[in-house]
Amino acid sequence: MTERLDIRKSEDVVRVRQRVRALALEAGLSLVDQTKIVTAASELARNTLDYGRGGTVDVELVLSPRRGVRLSFVDDGPGIADIELALRDGYTSGGGLGLGLGGAKRLSSEFSIRSAPGEGTTVTIARFK
Repeated sequence: MTERLDIRKSEDVVRVRQRVRALALEAGLSLVDQTKIVTAASELARNTLDYGRGGTVDVELVLSPRRGVRLSFVDDGPGIADIELALRDGYTSGGGLGLGLGGAKRLSSEFSIRSAPGEGTTVTIARFK
């Protein structure tokens, strides 16, 4: 079952983290894997808010073929012109450290991104047992 959460204000980032941690526990992920998916979710929720001007995340407990958590962040922001560049450590279009997208990718078992200028961004990640 998929649950959709809004990401419109800073408090929503905290709510996303809490929900993802609960699902990671339910999936039976180890403490290390819980920490990885929660950290990635936090980074992507913050990006959705700050760069995408808000959006949503679909959170899903995956039971088969492997147990885990899948998250899909969607925004209608300005989009990303150069995804390869955006995934590089140190690249930022704002005031951050430039570790968000690349870091989220490294922390995930699965990672996909779809974006284009003027079309918003969709980032889907998963972490499995």
